[in-house]
Amino acid sequence: MPYALITGASKGIGKAIAAELAARKNDLLLVARSESLLKETAASLSTRFGIKADYLAVDLSAPDAVSKTMNWLKEKNYEVNMLVNNAGYGLSGDFDTYTAEEHKAMMQVNMTVPVELTSALIPELKKHPRSYILNIASSAAYQSVPGLAVYAASKSFLLSFSRALHFELRKTTISVTAVSPGGTDTDFANRAQVSAKAVKAGQKLNMTPEAVARIAVNAMYNGKTEIITGFVNKLGAAFAWLLPKKLTESTAAGLYKKD
Repeated sequence: MPYALITGASKGIGKAIAAELAARKNDLLLVARSESLLKETAASLSTRFGIKADYLAVDLSAPDAVSKTMNWLKEKNYEVNMLVNNAGYGLSGDFDTYTAEEHKAMMQVNMTVPVELTSALIPELKKHPRSYILNIASSAAYQSVPGLAVYAASKSFLLSFSRALHFELRKTTISVTAVSPGGTDTDFANRAQVSAKAVKAGQKLNMTPEAVARIAVNAMYNGKTEIITGFVNKLGAAFAWLLPKKLTESTAAGLYKKD
């Protein structure tokens, strides 16, 4: 029986998607950095839902991350009919406060890994009667965000890539869906070192990872091209399209300016 491969599956939205898929009796392949968290998650989901789960601890910011992942799949003889490109993170603050290498590592995880994994797995996905690619973008993909400049741009890339791929593969067995969450109760803000002002502004609107995962998996199975989670986030994306860009950018800059 084929597996669902999920990146960034040790916590947050990725872990919640893994649980949602396990509850629907999908066998899982979990990929992330932390071996201890992956081991715990795989064992827990196997016990709770009676499914098979394996894991690979790999740093997805490393240039050879995808080749290591593909070699692992080949060695284990795993078939994959579902790819969830969930892994991603942000760096907040002015662009020039980070080195080029730090930006490059984030772009590797947010952009390069999804493209490389998708390219490597499409031949496998086409073998199955029905296959899925689920890409986790962000509500930040709908505008430029001063203070999250490279992160927002990387998610815009992933969203655009997903939409184009959905169209290109429309006559195959593969369905491609992009899901753009807004604020979610994960470790994103801590890792990105988001300002206290932005964290406070988002607290009342944060969704749980479980709620986002449920929406994402439903959208994937329904063959949706693109979905934004939450009414407020949908409204925000609409305003970002309708309002003058300088206004939306200055608003975002006020939120993400470092304390």
